[in-house]
Amino acid sequence: MDTIVFALLNGVIHGLLLFMVSAGLTLVFGMMGVLNFAHASFYMLGAYFAYTLQGIVGFGPAVVLAALLAGAVGVGVERWFLRRVHHHGHAHELLLTFGLSFIIAETIKLLFGNHPVDYRVPASLDFAAFSLGSQQYPMYRLLMGGVAIAMFAALWALLTRTRVGIVVRAAIYRPRMAEALGHNVQLVFMGVFGVGAALAGLAGAVAGAFYTTNPNMALEVGVMVFVIVVVGGLGSLGGAMLASLLIGVITSLAVGVDRSIADLLAFLGARSWAEGIGGLLTLKVSSLAATIPFALMLFVLLVRPRGLMGEEA
Repeated sequence: MDTIVFALLNGVIHGLLLFMVSAGLTLVFGMMGVLNFAHASFYMLGAYFAYTLQGIVGFGPAVVLAALLAGAVGVGVERWFLRRVHHHGHAHELLLTFGLSFIIAETIKLLFGNHPVDYRVPASLDFAAFSLGSQQYPMYRLLMGGVAIAMFAALWALLTRTRVGIVVRAAIYRPRMAEALGHNVQLVFMGVFGVGAALAGLAGAVAGAFYTTNPNMALEVGVMVFVIVVVGGLGSLGGAMLASLLIGVITSLAVGVDRSIADLLAFLGARSWAEGIGGLLTLKVSSLAATIPFALMLFVLLVRPRGLMGEEA
């Protein structure tokens, strides 16, 4: 029982972490229509910024500054690169951000080397939040989940309950009218892209201390972020949260299941038949855990192409 509770908790926290990374991508796509291939690179930049600043200003300020720096890089990318190719269409934007992700990864390797750096949770936060049976649950995991929930609440309130949200939506759906009312639409787009990059940077700064900060961390999480955006629905913040939690919990529970379909068929007396066929029937569920999110994405695309909470095209 303790193992199931911890697996569920780990799944929820992992899902919330995935939401932290995917929230920025969902925001940028939903508001600007830009599918940013370099989004996970801002996540990596946030981790490396925080690692560099931690020894100078302390952990907390380093996390905040890392998010701001990642956002500043995002603003620069939108101002001097994306804006120049935006009128050429999505293909140019995809190619530009794809190339940018390689440039950021190679720059990180050049400056910090092709190995993990010593970015750790500070001793003041490295303690157990509670114990269940013989196992202790780290306080820092709960802190990561709390940051993700606070991020979701702040974004939702900003977009639906403030004048800023009204201006942003007006700039997206009625850009000429927004300009006629005196709003700078280009400035709004630049701000949205910067906020999206800052959210990814915050996720990297928070998660990089708990997991490993290395030049491949963008690659490790980048594909999963796109799966979440597709499953949740393109541009849907609530969908991104739902898909993140779903994928996090399913993956976490699947890792602990050391059974196969052949074991299930054994109750019907068909184990020998299943083992004779082999292949998928004899693979352990735990060995398929990494592929479950992609199977879920294919299923959602087949039965509900707009995603779990996406709007009709």
